[in-house]
Amino acid sequence: MKVCVIQPRYSTDHSRSEELFAEMQELFSQCDESMDIIVLPESCDVPCLARTKEENDRSVERFNGQILALAAETAKRCHAMVFVNARSFGEKGQRNTTYAFDRAGNIAGTYLKEHLVASEVSVMELEHDYLYEATEPTIVEMEGLRFAFLTCYDFYFYENFARIARKHPDFIIGCSHQRSDTHAASEIMSRFLAYNTNAYVLRASVSMDESSDIGGGSMIVAPDGNVLAAMGSCVGLTAVEIDPAAKYYKPAGFGNPPAAHFEYIEKGRRPWKYRPAGAAIVPNDIEMPYPRVCAHRGFNTVAPENSMPAFGAAIAMGADEIEFDLWYTKDGEIVSIHDKNLDRVSDGEGIVYEKTYEELLQYDFGFKFGDEFRGMRILRFEEILQQFACQAVMNIHIKTETNDCEYPREYLDKIVALIRKYDCEKHVYFMCGNDNFHRLAREVCPDIRRCCGGGKAAWEIVDRAIELGCQKLQFFKDKFDDAMLAKAKAHGIVCNAFFADDEEKARHYVDIGIDTVLTSDYNRIAQAVRDEAGGKKYNA
Repeated sequence: MKVCVIQPRYSTDHSRSEELFAEMQELFSQCDESMDIIVLPESCDVPCLARTKEENDRSVERFNGQILALAAETAKRCHAMVFVNARSFGEKGQRNTTYAFDRAGNIAGTYLKEHLVASEVSVMELEHDYLYEATEPTIVEMEGLRFAFLTCYDFYFYENFARIARKHPDFIIGCSHQRSDTHAASEIMSRFLAYNTNAYVLRASVSMDESSDIGGGSMIVAPDGNVLAAMGSCVGLTAVEIDPAAKYYKPAGFGNPPAAHFEYIEKGRRPWKYRPAGAAIVPNDIEMPYPRVCAHRGFNTVAPENSMPAFGAAIAMGADEIEFDLWYTKDGEIVSIHDKNLDRVSDGEGIVYEKTYEELLQYDFGFKFGDEFRGMRILRFEEILQQFACQAVMNIHIKTETNDCEYPREYLDKIVALIRKYDCEKHVYFMCGNDNFHRLAREVCPDIRRCCGGGKAAWEIVDRAIELGCQKLQFFKDKFDDAMLAKAKAHGIVCNAFFADDEEKARHYVDIGIDTVLTSDYNRIAQAVRDEAGGKKYNA
């Protein structure tokens, strides 16, 4: 079987699009009937760099139909399977799509790029909702051969390689750009991919300049990791004869029978150690649209506040956010409870930070809500993360002994370490009314988003949020006015409102432009917010 990859010329000068598309057509014409598989790079309908959505759309309008017709015609003319990447069109816009054409020129399957770069979402506005759906790796079968796919940025997500390998592909089709990587880096990734999937990697990219060591790197790699052909930055095509049945097997550990590398790895895989939430992962705090409803202390009209049942009920019903409170104990444990006093929600007495964690475990935190929750113990922050990391955005209310005290650095370090341990930095934000905490957090963990609370200066919250560099603020009930809201919005600050437990108030908050409504009665208020918004979502 003869496999071919095509590497066309590429330019950052968008005005050269017609010229470079014509060159790509010429490369198509060089394919012949000896070839069984032909692979082209990413975005063949955008042959030069598009810096704006308008440039992208203009290219797609001009070249999309042509490139797909050309791929189909080449498949029929050469009696080959052809793989080309171009836009497809969904209900919400264009999609980065790899098309698989059979030898008769019919589309046998498609693959949607799984990891869009930031500009594809924010500038090109490509459809990306599907990225958060639980899916199996795409496999297209033709002539008894199994084709899997990675597109450009997908090559960097090594954690997905094992999942692809379990589908037993014969080929990985890599329609790529990767315009900032060296040839050596592209080779490392491609060889690693081939070795880990026991498949042939056919990677087609674009030449930035024939004398450049950056970009390009189209290649064909065998399952044992050997490079069979490498184009560097040459413009043109390369083809090699391969045997798709020739796999690579090695001892599955010293003295064991031969197996594919991924089969050996599967024997010891422990995915729960590094894959938080899996298919339950939701868009992170930057990407999740508004308006949102935040389940305050969980869905605490159906279960005790700050409890697993309250959080679980809210998340199971689709809460965008959950809110909970964190205190530290006398011996440095981080626990979830709103009041510093124990008596309102437990059968204990005294101050939470004057008790050790073991002492707190002696108290019942469920019976005051109802007998069915009797025996419930105080929750540690880590237990919340273990169960719910990345399944909702977490509004983490950091409680301090006074509104202007210094927050102990060692406790913030512990909180941040847990957030990083569970890989959910982008799914959390800190809410606090103590300005000293914000100053400390800005120093310790500038990558974790922060929300300014009212504290003892609720009417000054907007100016404080601006001064403290907070990405969000949380208005308290009616301690704000239209001018404050407008000023916050003008500074790009996301606005929460605490709280609304009746539909009329929730609808009012949505109408005036509040981004996130906190409520203790999640289901009823979520429906009111959804109805008032009319199903419309926006990015703050």
